[in-house]
Amino acid sequence: MPRTSQRTAVFTESLIREMSRVAARHGAINLAQGFPDWDPPAELLQAGKDAMDAHRHQYAVTWGAPELRAALQTKLTRFLGVPVEADRELVVTCGATEAMMVAMMTVCDPGDRVGLFSPFYENYSADAILSGAVPVHVPLHPPHYRFDPAELRKAFAGGLKAFVLCNPSNPCGRVFTREELGQIAALAEEFDVWVLTDEVYEHIVYPPHRHTYFCTLPGMAARTLMCSSLSKTFSITGWRLGYVHAAPAVIAQARKVHDFLTVGAAAPLQHAVVTALNFPDSYYAGLAAEYAESRDVLLGYLDRTGLAYTRPEGAYFVMLDISPFGYASDVEFAHWMTREIGVAPVPGSSFFANGENRYVRLNFAKRPATLHAAGERLLKLRRG
Repeated sequence: MPRTSQRTAVFTESLIREMSRVAARHGAINLAQGFPDWDPPAELLQAGKDAMDAHRHQYAVTWGAPELRAALQTKLTRFLGVPVEADRELVVTCGATEAMMVAMMTVCDPGDRVGLFSPFYENYSADAILSGAVPVHVPLHPPHYRFDPAELRKAFAGGLKAFVLCNPSNPCGRVFTREELGQIAALAEEFDVWVLTDEVYEHIVYPPHRHTYFCTLPGMAARTLMCSSLSKTFSITGWRLGYVHAAPAVIAQARKVHDFLTVGAAAPLQHAVVTALNFPDSYYAGLAAEYAESRDVLLGYLDRTGLAYTRPEGAYFVMLDISPFGYASDVEFAHWMTREIGVAPVPGSSFFANGENRYVRLNFAKRPATLHAAGERLLKLRRG
């Protein structure tokens, strides 16, 4: 047989999805893969049924149904505080996963260098490699996950074509300050670098922290490709609806990439989600408040274990320090924890570029009853 491509040999299958399978095998509570264990809002479910009954079963416009792009235009204009053009600045994708791949392939050629913070959502390095680009990692230093400006400058000065920014950050829960974002923006301007933002957790931010949309910083609208999704905001991770927002000349190219990657997202779901995009601002405030309560439930149990963790500022993940257990492999620990404790985490090494083995990631996108059940099991990890 001829050999398979070399690019697929340099990254592994997702540990996040693997741990979901391990959780199912052992009957453990799955705090690994980040999806809610509740239904979407009732109005959205009804809209989905209505879309099916209205025979919305064939292809939508490749880059997004017109009514969905119009609803996104209204929503983005409201939250960004600047006008967005539905017909020239948006392409609807199959989730933020495709959105990031579209963004990277739109701006990068084989051999280009793509910067990203470490820890990072595991898809980013794979996206760069599949695009023929070379990932360049800049550390966020635990436990507070701040970057060193000198290390960041060195990466930009080394010849980046693009930089990936996840804010709020998966896995570490950082919400970057406006000052930090300004430093990234200044470097992007100085070294003429594209910035690819992943802002799927834009509405899951905990006071006093605030989300700043990178493209709204001075001079950044022209060089930012904003990737986001509706999955986390409306609890529809399985619907796979995302989008790229960028300047018209960029979107013209991104639409071509998207067309040949997937043709288009599911037509009936595009029509249905317009209902959710018309929810009032109170919906978003309630979403953040509910996740803040879930965060506090899980952290309350972690406090009782005596283990160290980093308090999330946004998103719905927490990084737990497992170094007291003395495992050389966090993967081995994660399997042990799933099997013996009955709670499945994600090994932290899947997010780090440097072989870090001191952490596992837990998610709290779960009902209170699920979190309390998981918490009681986690107490078996109690130290001292």
